[in-house]
Amino acid sequence: MRKSEAKRLIEQAYAAWDTEEWQRAADLYEQVLAHFPDEKPSAAWWYDAALGHKFLRHWDKAFELGVQAAASASRGEGDPAFWNLGIAATIRRDWAVARDAWAGFGLDVPDGEGEIKGRFGHACVRLDTDGEREVVWIERLCPTRGRVMNVPVTGGRRYGEIVLHDGRPNGERVVDGSTFPVFDELLLFEASDLPTLEVTVAVGESADLAALLALFGDHDFGAETAGSVTVHCACCSEGTLHKEATPTRTGAQRVRLAAPEEDARRLLDRWAGEKVIGRSWSGLEITG
Repeated sequence: MRKSEAKRLIEQAYAAWDTEEWQRAADLYEQVLAHFPDEKPSAAWWYDAALGHKFLRHWDKAFELGVQAAASASRGEGDPAFWNLGIAATIRRDWAVARDAWAGFGLDVPDGEGEIKGRFGHACVRLDTDGEREVVWIERLCPTRGRVMNVPVTGGRRYGEIVLHDGRPNGERVVDGSTFPVFDELLLFEASDLPTLEVTVAVGESADLAALLALFGDHDFGAETAGSVTVHCACCSEGTLHKEATPTRTGAQRVRLAAPEEDARRLLDRWAGEKVIGRSWSGLEITG
């Protein structure tokens, strides 16, 4: 291939990219890279080809091209080629490559072999289930994975599942002066076996409800009131939202739980039995 032909194909790739024809753009880049893998602009072509397949969710191809893109990038300088490779390697569960990619980006991850299980703080993820979107809190295990810490209202989603998210925030939540990014989900990485239940509880004072939520949390189960869910338009959800503490009310109310039914009944009985007056529950049902 002559350089004049390569230049023409690259121009076509740019045009395809501008119209979000990711497959065509990636194919054109690859045609040129097969002949000119080490030219000065080749690093950008490797990156764009890998990114196109990331957009298409073609993870094996994104990994293959991402390795080449990262090989052309400078280590320790936050080059996004390493981040995208880290995502693709994580999806393939190639933990050695993932660790090296995060290090190449400039991040510290736990040493060792096998699955990365670190403490990367808290963030939010926008779950996307067949067009249904819900923002939940996660405990980050690595730069691209987190464990869901809410009891989702979206059907088929569960407390404790591990989701894999993109690297660029798409919104933020502000709580008590601290800002947390909102990432978009790329895929469900590991499902949770904890079913979702709903129950009606009656509480005499706010401390009763707090005790119930804490009891389930102490057993690594989920519990939260139905009133903790707020609905926002897409524009607001992708902006900055200041989250206020949900007011605790007394009386009868619905609570969502994430626990095996037998354990849920045992803990509800224990909670209700701790006070003779003011605590009761009824109508426990599995909803997901």
